Amino acid sequence: MAVVPRVQPKVWLERLKARPAEAGARAVPGSGLAAVVRKEFADNVSGWRMVILVLLLAVTGIGSLHTAAQTIRTVVEATSATPDFVFLRLFTGGSTQLPPLTSFVSFLAPLLGIALGFDAICGEQNRRTLSRVLAQPIHRDAVINGKFLAGLLSIVITFTALLVGVGALGLIMLGVPPTGDEALRLVAYGVLTTIYVAFWLALAILFSVVFQQSATSALASIAVWLFFSVFWDMLVGLVAGDDPVGLGLWLSRLSPGYLYTEATVTLLTPTVRTLGPVTLEQVLGALQGVLPVGQSIMLIWPQAVGLVALTAVCFAASYILFMRREIRA
Repeated sequence: MAVVPRVQPKVWLERLKARPAEAGARAVPGSGLAAVVRKEFADNVSGWRMVILVLLLAVTGIGSLHTAAQTIRTVVEATSATPDFVFLRLFTGGSTQLPPLTSFVSFLAPLLGIALGFDAICGEQNRRTLSRVLAQPIHRDAVINGKFLAGLLSIVITFTALLVGVGALGLIMLGVPPTGDEALRLVAYGVLTTIYVAFWLALAILFSVVFQQSATSALASIAVWLFFSVFWDMLVGLVAGDDPVGLGLWLSRLSPGYLYTEATVTLLTPTVRTLGPVTLEQVLGALQGVLPVGQSIMLIWPQAVGLVALTAVCFAASYILFMRREIRA
């Protein structure tokens, strides 16, 4: 008769204790970045600040779309001819009562990035939740990287929905579908807008790391936005004086808003063939026409690289300061 060996109770207890620990160790992610992105993205989407700004962009977009559609219909009825790039005119057309959609986006889009990032770090510290988050198996760099990526994902979804919604309403109102060139230009415009808003998101996160209070961070971000939106052109006019084309142009390009506006006009207006000063000798004998979308992208490449560089500098500064900060419970 075979004898079945008995297992000591102490051995069973050790095995039972080891199994949950091993399972938990396998379930812990590498850095916690995905968990931070999911949590921050859910907070962004469900927050009232996001809802208010999206509704504001939607209302202004519908108003600008209606004005542009009425202007296009007036031109078609007067000339009995469909203008070139009629679908792009939905985004660039305006009137004396209401500016075009691109102007509203250029002015209001930075507020979305500021709203998503001004309390990213200081808000966690004021609520005393940052030390609790870092007490979990989450790397410190995953916190700030996750907050930036979640804000960037929110920006991408917001402006994708805005462009698709405006384009669908314009298609219903005009009945003219976009051409392939127009569709590519709108995609490039969406990418450029995302980069522009990402700069303000990175700047707001930087201020949230530098300052201890959320109100101070928000005021600093809004102050920079107002300075470049309102006062920078006045300052450039005073400094440039009698040289608005040479010195004034280069000083204006130090503003991220001017870089974005210049690139937007070039993308959505195919007749723009140059961004610098043009002499009379260059104008005489020049061929009239439009640029292909690839040539327009090459023309705005320096502006796009400048916006990416500004975004990288702001986020790198916030990353270094956050990694060096002492965080206590």
